Amino acid sequence: MSEGTQPARINAGQIAGGQFRYYDYVMAAFCVILVLSNVVGAAKVATLGGLTFGAGILFFPLSYVIGDVLTEIYGYARARRVIWAGFGATVFAAVMCWVIVIMPPAPGWQGQDVYEAAFGQVWRIVGASVIAFWAGEFVNSYVLARMKIATGGRHLWSRTIGSTVVGQGIDSLIFYPLAFLGVWSTEQVVMVMVTNWGLKVLWEVVLTPVTYAVVGFLKRREGVDVYDEGTDFTPFRTKV
Repeated sequence: MSEGTQPARINAGQIAGGQFRYYDYVMAAFCVILVLSNVVGAAKVATLGGLTFGAGILFFPLSYVIGDVLTEIYGYARARRVIWAGFGATVFAAVMCWVIVIMPPAPGWQGQDVYEAAFGQVWRIVGASVIAFWAGEFVNSYVLARMKIATGGRHLWSRTIGSTVVGQGIDSLIFYPLAFLGVWSTEQVVMVMVTNWGLKVLWEVVLTPVTYAVVGFLKRREGVDVYDEGTDFTPFRTKV
Protein backbone atom coordinates (compact mmCIF):
# COMPACT_ATOMS: atom_id res chain seq x y z
CA MET A 1 0.00 0.00 0.00
CA SER A 2 1.56 3.31 -1.10
CA GLU A 3 1.73 6.37 1.13
CA GLY A 4 -1.58 8.16 1.33
CA THR A 5 -3.59 5.19 0.07
CA GLN A 6 -6.54 4.37 2.29
CA PRO A 7 -6.88 0.78 3.52
CA ALA A 8 -9.76 -1.18 2.01
CA ARG A 9 -12.95 -1.26 4.03
CA ILE A 10 -14.21 -4.80 4.70
CA ASN A 11 -16.88 -6.40 6.82
CA ALA A 12 -15.60 -7.93 10.09
CA GLY A 13 -17.21 -11.24 9.16
CA GLN A 14 -14.83 -11.56 6.23
CA ILE A 15 -11.83 -11.97 8.50
CA ALA A 16 -13.36 -13.69 11.53
CA GLY A 17 -11.90 -17.00 12.60
CA GLY A 18 -8.86 -17.32 10.40
CA GLN A 19 -7.30 -20.53 9.14
CA PHE A 20 -6.59 -22.08 12.55
CA ARG A 21 -8.99 -22.28 15.46
CA TYR A 22 -6.57 -22.68 18.37
CA TYR A 23 -3.26 -21.16 17.25
CA ASP A 24 -3.87 -17.81 18.98
CA TYR A 25 -4.79 -19.51 22.25
CA VAL A 26 -1.63 -21.60 22.21
CA MET A 27 0.42 -18.48 21.50
CA ALA A 28 -1.19 -16.65 24.43
CA ALA A 29 -0.53 -19.56 26.81
CA PHE A 30 3.09 -19.71 25.69
CA CYS A 31 3.70 -15.99 26.29
CA VAL A 32 1.98 -15.92 29.68
CA ILE A 33 3.94 -18.91 31.00
CA LEU A 34 7.20 -17.54 29.64
CA VAL A 35 6.81 -14.07 31.15
CA LEU A 36 5.64 -15.23 34.58
CA SER A 37 8.32 -17.91 34.81
CA ASN A 38 11.05 -15.36 34.13
CA VAL A 39 9.75 -12.43 36.15
CA VAL A 40 8.27 -14.27 39.13
CA GLY A 41 10.01 -17.62 39.33
CA ALA A 42 13.57 -17.32 38.05
CA ALA A 43 15.24 -15.49 40.97
CA LYS A 44 14.10 -17.77 43.79
CA VAL A 45 16.11 -20.83 44.77
CA ALA A 46 14.06 -23.45 46.57
CA THR A 47 14.96 -26.65 48.40
CA LEU A 48 12.51 -29.51 48.54
CA GLY A 49 13.36 -32.97 49.82
CA GLY A 50 17.06 -32.05 49.87
CA LEU A 51 17.00 -31.03 46.20
CA THR A 52 17.91 -27.42 45.36
CA PHE A 53 16.42 -25.86 42.24
CA GLY A 54 15.16 -22.62 40.72
CA ALA A 55 11.50 -22.19 41.63
CA GLY A 56 10.60 -21.25 38.06
CA ILE A 57 11.33 -24.85 37.05
CA LEU A 58 7.84 -25.77 38.20
CA PHE A 59 6.27 -23.86 35.32
CA PHE A 60 8.89 -22.80 32.75
CA PRO A 61 9.16 -26.27 31.12
CA LEU A 62 5.52 -25.89 30.08
CA SER A 63 6.72 -23.32 27.54
CA TYR A 64 8.86 -26.02 25.93
CA VAL A 65 5.93 -28.45 25.93
CA ILE A 66 3.82 -25.80 24.20
CA GLY A 67 6.71 -25.11 21.82
CA ASP A 68 6.74 -28.81 20.94
CA VAL A 69 3.00 -28.72 20.32
CA LEU A 70 3.33 -25.63 18.12
CA THR A 71 6.04 -27.13 15.94
CA GLU A 72 4.33 -30.52 15.74
CA ILE A 73 0.94 -29.11 14.75
CA TYR A 74 1.62 -25.82 12.98
CA GLY A 75 5.21 -26.22 11.77
CA TYR A 76 8.47 -24.42 12.45
CA ALA A 77 7.50 -21.13 10.78
CA ARG A 78 4.46 -20.54 12.97
CA ALA A 79 6.36 -21.68 16.06
CA ARG A 80 8.99 -19.10 15.11
CA ARG A 81 6.37 -16.35 15.20
CA VAL A 82 5.33 -17.41 18.68
CA ILE A 83 8.94 -17.47 19.88
CA TRP A 84 9.40 -13.89 18.71
CA ALA A 85 6.11 -12.91 20.38
CA GLY A 86 7.36 -14.42 23.63
CA PHE A 87 10.65 -12.58 23.19
CA GLY A 88 8.83 -9.25 22.87
CA ALA A 89 6.53 -9.98 25.81
CA THR A 90 9.48 -10.81 28.07
CA VAL A 91 11.37 -7.65 27.11
CA PHE A 92 8.26 -5.55 27.80
CA ALA A 93 7.86 -7.21 31.21
CA ALA A 94 11.46 -6.30 32.04
CA VAL A 95 10.94 -2.67 31.01
CA MET A 96 7.76 -2.48 33.06
CA CYS A 97 9.48 -3.92 36.15
CA TRP A 98 12.40 -1.51 35.77
CA VAL A 99 10.15 1.54 35.43
CA ILE A 100 8.06 0.56 38.44
CA VAL A 101 11.11 -0.10 40.63
CA ILE A 102 12.85 3.21 39.84
CA MET A 103 9.75 5.37 40.32
CA PRO A 104 10.09 7.37 43.56
CA PRO A 105 7.90 5.82 46.27
CA ALA A 106 5.18 7.91 47.84
CA PRO A 107 5.93 9.26 51.32
CA GLY A 108 4.93 6.74 53.96
CA TRP A 109 4.82 3.77 51.55
CA GLN A 110 6.97 0.97 52.97
CA GLY A 111 7.08 -1.44 50.03
CA GLN A 112 10.07 -0.11 48.05
CA ASP A 113 12.62 -2.47 49.61
CA VAL A 114 10.36 -5.42 48.86
CA TYR A 115 9.99 -4.38 45.23
CA GLU A 116 13.72 -3.87 44.82
CA ALA A 117 14.47 -7.25 46.39
CA ALA A 118 11.90 -9.01 44.18
CA PHE A 119 12.48 -7.20 40.90
CA GLY A 120 15.82 -5.42 41.27
CA GLN A 121 17.68 -8.16 39.40
CA VAL A 122 15.05 -8.54 36.72
CA TRP A 123 17.18 -6.84 34.05
CA ARG A 124 20.05 -9.28 34.47
CA ILE A 125 17.72 -12.25 34.77
CA VAL A 126 15.59 -11.25 31.79
CA GLY A 127 18.66 -10.41 29.71
CA ALA A 128 20.10 -13.85 30.37
CA SER A 129 16.70 -15.45 29.92
CA VAL A 130 15.99 -13.79 26.59
CA ILE A 131 19.32 -14.94 25.15
CA ALA A 132 18.96 -18.46 26.58
CA PHE A 133 15.29 -18.76 25.64
CA TRP A 134 15.91 -17.52 22.10
CA ALA A 135 18.70 -20.02 21.49
CA GLY A 136 17.12 -22.94 23.35
CA GLU A 137 13.63 -22.59 21.95
CA PHE A 138 14.79 -22.30 18.35
CA VAL A 139 17.08 -25.32 18.78
CA ASN A 140 14.18 -27.22 20.35
CA SER A 141 11.85 -26.37 17.46
CA TYR A 142 14.49 -27.11 14.82
CA VAL A 143 15.39 -30.52 16.30
CA LEU A 144 11.74 -31.52 16.61
CA ALA A 145 10.92 -30.45 13.04
CA ARG A 146 13.90 -32.32 11.63
CA MET A 147 13.15 -35.43 13.70
CA LYS A 148 9.53 -35.40 12.51
CA ILE A 149 10.70 -35.66 8.90
CA ALA A 150 13.30 -38.30 9.79
CA THR A 151 10.77 -40.46 11.67
CA GLY A 152 7.97 -39.91 9.17
CA GLY A 153 5.78 -38.51 11.94
CA ARG A 154 6.09 -41.64 14.10
CA HIS A 155 7.25 -41.87 17.72
CA LEU A 156 6.16 -38.45 18.92
CA TRP A 157 7.71 -39.16 22.33
CA SER A 158 11.19 -39.41 20.79
CA ARG A 159 10.81 -36.00 19.19
CA THR A 160 9.44 -34.18 22.23
CA ILE A 161 11.95 -35.67 24.66
CA GLY A 162 14.92 -35.55 22.27
CA SER A 163 14.32 -31.92 21.33
CA THR A 164 13.91 -30.99 25.00
CA VAL A 165 17.18 -32.67 25.97
CA VAL A 166 19.03 -30.52 23.43
CA GLY A 167 16.99 -27.31 23.67
CA GLN A 168 16.80 -27.20 27.45
CA GLY A 169 20.48 -28.08 27.64
CA ILE A 170 21.35 -25.02 25.55
CA ASP A 171 18.92 -22.88 27.56
CA SER A 172 20.32 -23.90 30.95
CA LEU A 173 23.94 -23.70 29.83
CA ILE A 174 23.43 -20.07 28.77
CA PHE A 175 20.95 -18.82 31.37
CA TYR A 176 22.37 -19.74 34.76
CA PRO A 177 25.95 -18.51 34.28
CA LEU A 178 24.77 -15.25 32.71
CA ALA A 179 22.09 -14.63 35.33
CA PHE A 180 23.74 -15.73 38.56
CA LEU A 181 27.55 -15.97 38.37
CA GLY A 182 28.84 -13.50 40.95
CA VAL A 183 25.48 -13.53 42.73
CA TRP A 184 25.55 -17.21 43.68
CA SER A 185 28.67 -19.26 44.23
CA THR A 186 30.03 -21.06 41.16
CA GLU A 187 29.24 -24.38 42.81
CA GLN A 188 25.62 -23.35 43.36
CA VAL A 189 25.28 -22.09 39.78
CA VAL A 190 26.54 -25.40 38.39
CA MET A 191 24.40 -27.44 40.78
CA VAL A 192 21.21 -25.52 40.01
CA MET A 193 21.97 -25.51 36.27
CA VAL A 194 22.44 -29.29 36.07
CA THR A 195 19.57 -30.02 38.44
CA ASN A 196 17.18 -27.78 36.57
CA TRP A 197 18.15 -29.24 33.21
CA GLY A 198 17.44 -32.72 34.53
CA LEU A 199 14.14 -31.63 36.05
CA LYS A 200 13.07 -29.94 32.80
CA VAL A 201 13.72 -33.12 30.85
CA LEU A 202 11.93 -35.14 33.53
CA TRP A 203 8.97 -32.77 33.28
CA GLU A 204 8.84 -33.41 29.54
CA VAL A 205 8.83 -37.17 30.15
CA VAL A 206 6.10 -36.92 32.80
CA LEU A 207 3.96 -34.69 30.58
CA THR A 208 4.33 -36.92 27.52
CA PRO A 209 0.79 -38.37 27.90
CA VAL A 210 -0.58 -34.82 28.12
CA THR A 211 1.42 -33.82 25.04
CA TYR A 212 0.00 -36.80 23.14
CA ALA A 213 -3.55 -35.84 24.16
CA VAL A 214 -3.14 -32.18 23.20
CA VAL A 215 -1.42 -32.97 19.90
CA GLY A 216 -4.09 -35.51 18.99
CA PHE A 217 -6.88 -33.10 19.86
CA LEU A 218 -5.40 -30.21 17.88
CA LYS A 219 -4.59 -32.32 14.84
CA ARG A 220 -8.19 -33.51 14.71
CA ARG A 221 -9.70 -30.07 15.27
CA GLU A 222 -7.32 -28.12 13.03
CA GLY A 223 -7.25 -30.79 10.33
CA VAL A 224 -3.53 -30.31 9.67
CA ASP A 225 -0.28 -32.14 10.31
CA VAL A 226 2.57 -29.95 9.06
CA TYR A 227 5.91 -31.36 7.87
CA ASP A 228 8.74 -28.86 7.45
CA GLU A 229 10.05 -30.11 4.14
CA GLY A 230 11.71 -27.24 2.31
CA THR A 231 11.26 -24.86 5.27
CA ASP A 232 13.70 -22.00 5.71
CA PHE A 233 14.91 -22.61 9.27
CA THR A 234 16.51 -19.23 9.84
CA PRO A 235 15.28 -17.72 13.11
CA PHE A 236 15.68 -14.18 11.77
CA ARG A 237 12.28 -13.75 10.19
CA THR A 238 8.62 -13.90 11.20
CA LYS A 239 7.06 -14.64 7.83
CA VAL A 240 5.07 -17.89 7.64
